Amino acid sequence: MKKHVQAILFFLAAHLTLSAQTVKSPEPDTTRRLAPVTVHGYLSQRPAIIIPASVSVLGTPQLRLQPDNSFVTALNTLPGLRAEERSPGSYRLSIRGSLLRSPFGIRDVKIYFDDIPLTDAGGNTYLNAIDIANIRHIEILKGPDGSLFGANSGGVVLLNTVNRADSSFLNAGMNGGSYGLFHQKVSLQKVAGNNRFSFNQSYQNYDGYRQNSRMHRLYLQASDTYRYASNSELKATALYADLDYQTPGGLTYNQMMADPRSARLPTATLPGAVDQHIGINTKLLWGGLVNDAALSNRIRNVLAVYGNHVDFANPFITNYEQRAENTLGVRSYFTLSAIAKENFDWKLNLGLEWQQTNSQISNYDNNGGEKGAVQKIDKINTGQHFFFARYAADIFKRLHAEATASINYYGYKFRNLQPLNETDFTNRNFNAVLMPRIALSYELTNNFIWRASVSRGYSTPTTAEVRPTDNIINTALQAQTGWNYETGFRLRNFDESMILDASVFYYKLHNAIVRQLNPNETEYYINAGGTNQPGFELAFTDWLIRKGNSGFLRGLQVNTAVTISRFTFGNYQAAGNNYSGNRLTGVPREAIVSSVQALLPYQLAAFVQHNYTSGIPLNDANSVYAQKYHLLQARVSWQTRLSPTIGLELYTGADNLLNQRYSLGNDLNAVGNRYFNPAPPRNYFFGASLRI
Repeated sequence: MKKHVQAILFFLAAHLTLSAQTVKSPEPDTTRRLAPVTVHGYLSQRPAIIIPASVSVLGTPQLRLQPDNSFVTALNTLPGLRAEERSPGSYRLSIRGSLLRSPFGIRDVKIYFDDIPLTDAGGNTYLNAIDIANIRHIEILKGPDGSLFGANSGGVVLLNTVNRADSSFLNAGMNGGSYGLFHQKVSLQKVAGNNRFSFNQSYQNYDGYRQNSRMHRLYLQASDTYRYASNSELKATALYADLDYQTPGGLTYNQMMADPRSARLPTATLPGAVDQHIGINTKLLWGGLVNDAALSNRIRNVLAVYGNHVDFANPFITNYEQRAENTLGVRSYFTLSAIAKENFDWKLNLGLEWQQTNSQISNYDNNGGEKGAVQKIDKINTGQHFFFARYAADIFKRLHAEATASINYYGYKFRNLQPLNETDFTNRNFNAVLMPRIALSYELTNNFIWRASVSRGYSTPTTAEVRPTDNIINTALQAQTGWNYETGFRLRNFDESMILDASVFYYKLHNAIVRQLNPNETEYYINAGGTNQPGFELAFTDWLIRKGNSGFLRGLQVNTAVTISRFTFGNYQAAGNNYSGNRLTGVPREAIVSSVQALLPYQLAAFVQHNYTSGIPLNDANSVYAQKYHLLQARVSWQTRLSPTIGLELYTGADNLLNQRYSLGNDLNAVGNRYFNPAPPRNYFFGASLRI
């Protein structure tokens, strides 16, 4: 693998050297300049090139090249991210970390949807309820960033559904493919005067490759923005999602090799996935108001008020769980801008975020997919809030400095309804924790920018970890904390058609939260010493042939994302075993995703992407590994205009062209060696979209 990485770095260096030697320095051609990539995540819009942080952006052009049936493929094109989908609709996501805390679902990552938290106070995020076909912009802030976004040690994901540059439009699309895939979507935006209204609707159905893996999702989302002053607007957003998916369960290696389409098989003591009708149904109703007001020419305030309701049902092998969750929250911050001077400019932000999630968690016997006798019912009310401040300065238009900090408060209370029928809550409050971050970037030249940062991570135990599937509330579980040290650089050409972004980091995590399993497959969590997480990331993009209107190749773009992780356990001992120094479970040492996009005559375009992922340790003892794999996908599209105002796109493609046998998500530390969730072999898709 070292040779692969060296070859890629040599290619990049040779390409940059060749460009410098053979291309004369042209006068800047503003007619050909690409729109610069901007970042909104640090409370104001700034060019990504100077941000003193590791930030990745997926805009509409990048998202259009990826399958719009899942977040997984798109997110995996970014260095430092690993998205998994063990079965259709069952997401897991990590940023510069592992999935030890996430048997399913997303934890230790904070996610925002149109500037409002999608992650609840209990630390859970229903990302799988969102249809990526309705997302137009994604920002990933990598590494702990709790100074502005609260408790997290993995990173922050910002999802946006609206592109402010767009005027009125209507998009409609439909695609289908192997194993019963069907996906329909409609997006509408209407701009009239000072008002912008948008509506997104989609429906997806997929029978699945394996037994008991069918999924379907209905998604409705609407927003209305009214600009009531020149620099002030009020936005209302609401969404409803009904997601239902079956879960086939894990297989042993021999079972996977014998019949990869099989669902989890019964044993002498436990029924199988088909017998128990295991699956998950999630109904999410979410909404909020955001007021963005210019109080003066120097003072701005953003105020968001939001809430959601979730109905969750999960018939599993050993029980039938239901959750009713209600969340309320407020996020607000002020921005004070300086009176800009020639060589000095600054901004000051002060803000807070408050969340409360009240949950009722009920467990019953699972009688073939039907609720049986009550096992346990608990109420858990979780609250967290934090105050934050940020000072950012631009000095001599070359040095960009940021100092941010937040003070975080977290606690929960619980009482048992059955069988104890407790009348009083028991409280568990955590000490307040300060999360600072200091970051610098310096423009050594106009096109070469160095950056460095130090930040503290802090991640509280989630509700699903405090009250795991063994139904025992664990008040001894502590938050995990750590320090992240990072440096890197960005290199660009004059019009940003070529950008190279590289970073190296070291994250030292203490009190790492790790999942443990009982022999009956119920889970519990412990604080397992810590982890050592050094890593290297590189992202490279270049239009080798700029977009044009003549010749056979009318545009050629290459992209490469390299992730190198050398993550290990620190002092980790559990159940009489010493795992200190072992590789971090579920983390590949190398992942390289490369793609080529070619623009051709007659509005044809071809896109090919390759994903190399090295072997993955599947248990803490490092005694079982998932084999490395190479995924190759391709897409061909054709665009035409049916009229001056109507555009049509037809496309077709294939995934896993090399017919690799692999799991796009494994069950870590699985009981009975059932680690593997086989992904589909070679499969195909086709679709059409209309824009008016």
